[in-house]
Amino acid sequence: METSGRVFIGLQQVRQGPQALTPAAPSMPGTVTDTEVPCYFREHYVRTGYRPLHRSWRYYFLSLFRRHNETVNVWTHLLAFLVFVVKLKQLGETVDFVSDCHSWPLLILILSSLSYSAFSAVAHLLGGKSELCHYFFYFLDYVGVAQYQYGSAVVHYYYAADRSLRSIFMPAAAALSCLSCLGCCYGKYRNLTLPTWARKLCQVLPSALAYAWDITPVAKRLLCSAASSDPALVYHCGQVAFFLSCSFFFTFPTLERCFPGRCDFMGQSHQIFHVLLSCCTFCQIHASYLDYAGRRELYSRLHGSSEAALFVGLYAVTLVACALIVACMIRKVKQVLDSKAKSRKTS
Repeated sequence: METSGRVFIGLQQVRQGPQALTPAAPSMPGTVTDTEVPCYFREHYVRTGYRPLHRSWRYYFLSLFRRHNETVNVWTHLLAFLVFVVKLKQLGETVDFVSDCHSWPLLILILSSLSYSAFSAVAHLLGGKSELCHYFFYFLDYVGVAQYQYGSAVVHYYYAADRSLRSIFMPAAAALSCLSCLGCCYGKYRNLTLPTWARKLCQVLPSALAYAWDITPVAKRLLCSAASSDPALVYHCGQVAFFLSCSFFFTFPTLERCFPGRCDFMGQSHQIFHVLLSCCTFCQIHASYLDYAGRRELYSRLHGSSEAALFVGLYAVTLVACALIVACMIRKVKQVLDSKAKSRKTS
């Protein structure tokens, strides 16, 4: 009887556990509609699921595990980040990223893939706290995109080219990456003052130019080696197909337009864009690894040992240039916010 009583009391305590923890749990207010958030937070055809502004940082971090209209956007790139980490660990078992300078372009691609997926997840998770946070974290996201564009260019130039290209290729790729970062930041900065098509043009056109330039070595190789049995060509075709598909969904919110209000949690075109871009990156990493392993005789003859170190330095220069662009754009955003605050006080 004594043992049964203890078991009964233990079961009661277990049942009362959630009730006892409720006062200690953080306050997690529900989501709001698009009319309850500022215009710069609203997405076209997404009606509900917005998180309220000006909550604690803890609230936005914990919203990772709650249902809102950014949940899937966060998790798609967060899972992609974990996949890229696993891929880096697998490649680290066969590739000497420290001593073999010819492997550094591949390492740049993986690190840039990790950066863009991580920055994107952070932007979608924390960008809803305030207007300044919204701009800052999405500017950071665009830095990750620019770094990934540079990483794509360096592996295509180093491993995929069948002959030596002009020495201007990589400096031009770095410049186009910075231009892409500037265009995306400026389009976001002019979110309320530019029409939607003009804002999209600022973001899409520089990125399209950068990709068209970066993919040149691969495109030429695909056209000239259509009947080849090279296994890397399949993954190169995959990355091109995935990139074109994700570009379409980034530019045109097709599903939301067809089903307004029904894609607030899942089914947004931007979510599909995330998935397709992650697939594109995975194909690109694997294709570059196959080129690194199978075309060593060719690229070691085309590129000197010091050229890989030069590309690492150019990667750092591109990162610094993008950081300066973000710093300038954040300064402009603060000026606009300060002027808005002063006008409210005077009124």
